[in-house]
Amino acid sequence: MIVQINKSLKKLNTFGIDQKAERLIWAHSAEEILNYVNHHGAPSLVLGGGSNMLLTQDISGDVLKVDIHGRKVVFENDDEVHIRFGAGENWHEIVLWTLAQGLGGLENLSLIPGNCGTAPVQNIGAYGVELKDCFISCEGVHIEDKCFFELDLDGCEFGYRDSIFKNTWKNKAIITRITLRLSKRNHKLRLDYGAIKEELANKDISEHTPKAISNAVVAIRKRKLPDPAEIGNSGSFFKNPIVPEELANTLQETYTDMPTYTVEGGIKIAAGWLIEKAGWKGFKDGDVGVHKNQALVLVNYSDATGAEVLNLAHEIINDVHKKYGILLQAEVNLI
Repeated sequence: MIVQINKSLKKLNTFGIDQKAERLIWAHSAEEILNYVNHHGAPSLVLGGGSNMLLTQDISGDVLKVDIHGRKVVFENDDEVHIRFGAGENWHEIVLWTLAQGLGGLENLSLIPGNCGTAPVQNIGAYGVELKDCFISCEGVHIEDKCFFELDLDGCEFGYRDSIFKNTWKNKAIITRITLRLSKRNHKLRLDYGAIKEELANKDISEHTPKAISNAVVAIRKRKLPDPAEIGNSGSFFKNPIVPEELANTLQETYTDMPTYTVEGGIKIAAGWLIEKAGWKGFKDGDVGVHKNQALVLVNYSDATGAEVLNLAHEIINDVHKKYGILLQAEVNLI
């Protein structure tokens, strides 16, 4: 383990918020994490890729940075392969690596910021695909029980941007490895969500492969989303709300162009559309704002504080609720 005192976390969160950790501890194995928990209990914060969080204050106590790497095939047959990834592996890098091996399953999840260890917490998803669609299991350290654990698909209780790690196991577990199922042939390609088909058609691509879909997704996301290395952000700040069918039908009578998707539990409405129609797209106040190309993305143009970003989020939530009767929820974790 490596320990740093009074360390800025600015370069370890994609929002680029300059808050400090009283102690920043780098863990490079599951055994190091278990040893830490045995001696110190729960850290103040577990840090992965820093991509789905908004820091609003300095962190007293320990910030445990999970920096476990590795990629290992644990099962393979003619149709599929199961690969175990260390929690510290960068998500998009492992997507590109699997595509280079000719494997399918992660192509729609290209260019999602963050690391593998935090992917199950959020049940990350994009363009009609979620992590649960290729998930086998995850391993880690249970903080309260001070022991290793392993959870399968059912055990993780995945929902829309949700999991057991955001509910009954919140702040009680640290993921160290995940195992994913990837296809070797007969790939189940998903083209029917967003602008993937249009992107492929515009590039005159008729052979639909996982790599082609990944390239399309990357191109779409780069047009819509700012690069965190250039403008601080955490991707989509808000969840797409799921509302009763009656409310959705009522809104569509007035807003005929409102994008909706039928899902389990109701009708999903595009939060970005709601925010844009409410007039927030491109809004800027000092160093904080709403991205000019994607209203779902709140940005830190330079030296915004987490509190300033959070205040803007509350303003948007209140305005959307007033205009549409829909209460938006943050997708990012507020620290």
